[in-house]
Amino acid sequence: METLHKELLEQALECAVRCLKTNLKDFTYSFQDSNSVNQFYKQTPNVEWTTGFCTGEYWLAYEYTKDEAFEEAALIQVESFLERIQKKIDVNHHDMGFLYTPSCVAAYKLIGDETGKEAALLAADNLIARFQEKGQFLQAWGALGVEDNYRLIIDCLLNLPLLYWASEVTGDEKYAQIARKHTTTSLQNLIRPDCSTYHTYFFDKNTGEPVRGVTHQGYRDGSAWARGQAWGVYGTALAYRYTQDPVCIELFEKITGFFIEKLPRDHVPYWDLEFEEGSDEPKDSSAAAIAVCGILEMLPNLEETKREYYQEATWYMLKSLIENYAVKDVKESNGLLLHGVYAKNSPYNPIPKDRGVDECNTWGDYFYLEALIRMTKRWNPYW
Repeated sequence: METLHKELLEQALECAVRCLKTNLKDFTYSFQDSNSVNQFYKQTPNVEWTTGFCTGEYWLAYEYTKDEAFEEAALIQVESFLERIQKKIDVNHHDMGFLYTPSCVAAYKLIGDETGKEAALLAADNLIARFQEKGQFLQAWGALGVEDNYRLIIDCLLNLPLLYWASEVTGDEKYAQIARKHTTTSLQNLIRPDCSTYHTYFFDKNTGEPVRGVTHQGYRDGSAWARGQAWGVYGTALAYRYTQDPVCIELFEKITGFFIEKLPRDHVPYWDLEFEEGSDEPKDSSAAAIAVCGILEMLPNLEETKREYYQEATWYMLKSLIENYAVKDVKESNGLLLHGVYAKNSPYNPIPKDRGVDECNTWGDYFYLEALIRMTKRWNPYW
């Protein structure tokens, strides 16, 4: 069985940290855009759902190096997140966890930062305001209660740790109660009989009854969007941590098994798991990075007889990311992980416009770095 040598991991971490240190001059008071263009990120204000990953990378780098330059940059960005939630700048959606967990919750967990705590609690309040009693879920996007957006999406499983954290620090169980209800609804509806996953699921706004599963970013409604399946891998692992429901382990094994079985020879998926070895469709390195983190999260909870299979999968995926996808030189890119996909148009799904195809993206960079950290130290997750 192939193993990841300590030297390879440390070299990858050192390379990533060097890239991030170089980025501080451009991305401290500004953030990285969601995806690179010609492999280089442009500056953006604190908007969209992705800026938390930039700050999260700085916290990970700070944990690894203890370099105060990363802490200082992260805290400057935390101030921006407080302003964003106070002024309600681009927060009319469910992605408060992606924004505030790796940035502000991390700041509070690591150094007790009160600004981070305040911002993250406001974000948690913003998130629970999207809970729909009819259907028992957090509505992903759009005006609340509108029929054409009365749905949840699989990504939201990664937003729920923010709510569990909010209950922990406030003592108010309302946040965790909503998180548990959303988890139950998601896991009852998003997983198909073949263990692939729907990206989104609609509910009847009048009765709350499940209506249909569709894709928003995948190749077609019946396919398995690679990043969505990876959110399912990590999401079920996190669901088990917070609920201790053994059903989460069973579903994790099914979803993860499907993901692993669909990997091509280099162990990094195409952007949709519909595509097989030899396809000329683009890869999505971020999906592999997310899946590695999810498997590493769940490994201690698996039966010993099963653990080796999943452990081996993480080694193969991460080794491939390090050797074939990671940025090796800041002249090549100011990202960390090449060959990702933000969104890809398809003949069966005209909704997404091509964006960030075969580029770096901020979540791919973040989860790649998190995977390296998880592999090299006992890490207290921000999630």
